[in-house]
Amino acid sequence: MNLGPQQTFRALADPTRRQILVFLKKDSMTLGEIAGHFDMTRAAVKKHLVMLEDGLLITSRAEGRERIHKLQPAGLKSAIEWLGYFDQFWDERLASLKTAIESETGEQE
Repeated sequence: MNLGPQQTFRALADPTRRQILVFLKKDSMTLGEIAGHFDMTRAAVKKHLVMLEDGLLITSRAEGRERIHKLQPAGLKSAIEWLGYFDQFWDERLASLKTAIESETGEQE
């Protein structure tokens, strides 16, 4: 269950998980293929994959005896929307600051 962007941010907080996303951007991969890029056990990589799935950043499907992991870019939507609020907030604050400075100095565009 995803609790808004909280799980997504938790998943993105770790550099190993961010690197896994970079690998999955290029192509879907199995646990073994992903683990081959890291100096850690398959079990440790599996834990990272679970966190990424919990954050809705990847999906996995069974294919024979393997699980194929795929990037789910739409999972970033809740995080982007949350960050978008602050983008708008700062745009408004900076516009107010510009207006205040211009009124103090007598400059107008």
